[in-house]
Amino acid sequence: MSNKEIGGYFGLELNEGEEYYPDAIKLNSARNCFKYILISQKPKKVYVPYYIDKSMREDSLMNLGVKFEFYHIDKKFEIAEDLEVRQDEKILYNNYYSLKSEYIGKLVAIYGKRLIVDNTRAFFCKPIAGIDTIYSLGSKYFGVPNGVYLYTDTKMDITFEYDATYDKMRHLLGRIDVSAEAFFNDFQQSKKWRNNQEIRYMSKLTQAILKSIDYKRVKLIRERNFYYLHSFLKRYNLLEFDDTNIIGPSFYPLLIEHESLRQTLIENKIYVPTFWKEILEMEGPSEWEKYVSKYLLPLPIDQRYDLEDIKRIVQTINKVLGQ
Repeated sequence: MSNKEIGGYFGLELNEGEEYYPDAIKLNSARNCFKYILISQKPKKVYVPYYIDKSMREDSLMNLGVKFEFYHIDKKFEIAEDLEVRQDEKILYNNYYSLKSEYIGKLVAIYGKRLIVDNTRAFFCKPIAGIDTIYSLGSKYFGVPNGVYLYTDTKMDITFEYDATYDKMRHLLGRIDVSAEAFFNDFQQSKKWRNNQEIRYMSKLTQAILKSIDYKRVKLIRERNFYYLHSFLKRYNLLEFDDTNIIGPSFYPLLIEHESLRQTLIENKIYVPTFWKEILEMEGPSEWEKYVSKYLLPLPIDQRYDLEDIKRIVQTINKVLGQ
């Protein structure tokens, strides 16, 4: 007989739909997906790009007994060197800003099951059969406190605890009640508690929210906003990419060498993050990787914004650039 609670106070009212990747392994963070792969497959070495989030080289990963070797990317966000990845090794590659799906197909042909695809910024790019693939959710695509999806053929014979995130929602709820600016510190704090976490299953709260999302709508809005921005900003954009098949992107990546544009956008309440700025202080990254870390502006194009909002981004940039 079921032990379901009946009666009492109400919880959140959410639509009961289906998650976008219902058959994936559901864990609590992208770094723990990476950890899951390294523990379950035990490669002797893993190749990791310098240009990637620092969470993918945190202590809990570096201390697993797997050797890490870092590689460079070129101006097309493609691997800049010839890497001889042995059968007992792995290589992690990031689908930067959803721009590199076609290139990933080429990497699959070269590396096969040795490849790990990091789709943390490419949620709507479907996994390739037999290829380890990681998807991230919170702060990149949806308003959830945590959560990632993992596709892998190598399963761990372990039952994890479920993560609990009811007390990690302050920044999400505060943005609705007050403003994003007022709860920005809470958002920053929400990222810190993920550091060196144990592997856990995605929280039930995150799963409930994910089941309520209209994914078709989300994907269409992101693509529409991306292409609208690109039609006006490509004349400024120093980044080289193929714009013919952009799938549900995370941001619009505007690479422009301008010292004050980011701050001006923020002052106009157009919040533009700085990704992976620690690369500027690291030894090892190339001048190009440091340049991108400093000057690339990930412009918001997500499902919260209509074309009037996107026009305001264009107008603000044009005003700063004197156009």
